[in-house]
Amino acid sequence: MEIAKSKKPGELLNWDDIQKMKYSWNVAGEVMRLSPPLQGAFREATNGFIFSGFFIPQDWKPEKFDPSRFEGNGPLPYSYVQFGGGPRMCPGKEYARMEILVFMHNVVKRFKWEKLLPDEKIIVNPMPIPAKGLPVRLLPHNAFLFYFFICTEFL
Repeated sequence: MEIAKSKKPGELLNWDDIQKMKYSWNVAGEVMRLSPPLQGAFREATNGFIFSGFFIPQDWKPEKFDPSRFEGNGPLPYSYVQFGGGPRMCPGKEYARMEILVFMHNVVKRFKWEKLLPDEKIIVNPMPIPAKGLPVRLLPHNAFLFYFFICTEFL
């Protein structure tokens, strides 16, 4: 919202704004970690084991939503690579990053979200998805401007 408040009405995001959206990118990274865009990229412990003194039980899955895991240096190199790494890194990574951040900015700036099923369960079959499709109500921050925009869009 800090970036949104710094913009004049109708002023678009620029590259410097995108670079400042570090927390938003952490949120996007956490969303992709919990619900990866490619099937088979999520992790589940098939056997119990000890890692760095911590016991990881069988069938454990990382389900806690925590964007702070990407702060600072973030995860260890190659422990989480949503766009691949090294010579096989996705060539569209920066374009995808820009599209995700611009979309997030516009949704947050223009709408308030209201979950219609606050306790909706997540099912994994084979990807984690909301059991009822995550119905939400989008309420425009300024209903008059939203109505004006919709009406003038079709003129």
